[in-house]
Amino acid sequence: MSNRVPSRVRIYEVGPRDGLQNESRLLPAAEKIAVLNLLSRSGLDAIEVTSFVNPKWIPQLADAEEVASKIDRVPGVTYSCLVPNRQGLERALAAGMREVAVFLSASETHNKKNVNKTITETLAAFEEVVTPASEQGVRVRAYVSTVYGCPYEGKVDPQKVVALTEELLRRGVYQISLGDTIGVATPLQVKDLLERVLKVAPLEALAMHFHDTRGTALANVFAGLELGIATVDSAIGGLGGCPYAPGAAGNLATEDLLYMLHGMGIETGVVLEAIIDCSIKMAALVGHELPSKMLRAAIGTRSRGK
Repeated sequence: MSNRVPSRVRIYEVGPRDGLQNESRLLPAAEKIAVLNLLSRSGLDAIEVTSFVNPKWIPQLADAEEVASKIDRVPGVTYSCLVPNRQGLERALAAGMREVAVFLSASETHNKKNVNKTITETLAAFEEVVTPASEQGVRVRAYVSTVYGCPYEGKVDPQKVVALTEELLRRGVYQISLGDTIGVATPLQVKDLLERVLKVAPLEALAMHFHDTRGTALANVFAGLELGIATVDSAIGGLGGCPYAPGAAGNLATEDLLYMLHGMGIETGVVLEAIIDCSIKMAALVGHELPSKMLRAAIGTRSRGK
């Protein structure tokens, strides 16, 4: 194993936001809060709670204020949220959020579909979020979607991702999560892109975000680990998808990621069984089976043990 593989990985749980935004059932705020409170006690130290976007666009997260303000905040856990503009930032700050995230796509067409702006217009709009947030001591993360491929344009030029990374760091975000929104990446492609990006960004400024549409998410994570990247986004149960990426499957499941990392001797601080409990609860709430392989295995093992 490469000596650059980190001994500890930070898992950034995105299920309550990125996972639920694509669900057909609208979960009541109380149910979301219950799951978030369980996640807060699982050992995770980074949880994306919700999104302060216009409820007209993401009705599943229309209760952002209630959820963000009523969760139990455990010391040492970073709670974050997505904000599209200054209005979203103000709502997030009023709800007590101390970390926010902005988002855009590496693909022009996907960006227009997702936020109804060009990439240039989106970057300009970040000024009304990043600077005011930083002035209040609130950290800003950035998501860059479709870095490996776009449902409308096909393969994305890696140099576009490099240029966006440089620009986002210049604008003051502390970390950039590079997203395989439609799950098309393969390990050598991941290695190539990340090696290019690492020429303009420090390791700690990068995170990996893979969807498991074609079953390559864990292999892709390993490719990034070999380069030393130590932050990985994932979602309990493999929840997720993208409303503006037809055919996109869910995120890499947190419990699948944990199983691999722990099996490699990599520390996370997260209790696998606690995450499985969260995923079982979430599956019951959304009303359907979740795609996580580890979840299925655990349910089978538990049922045999009864």
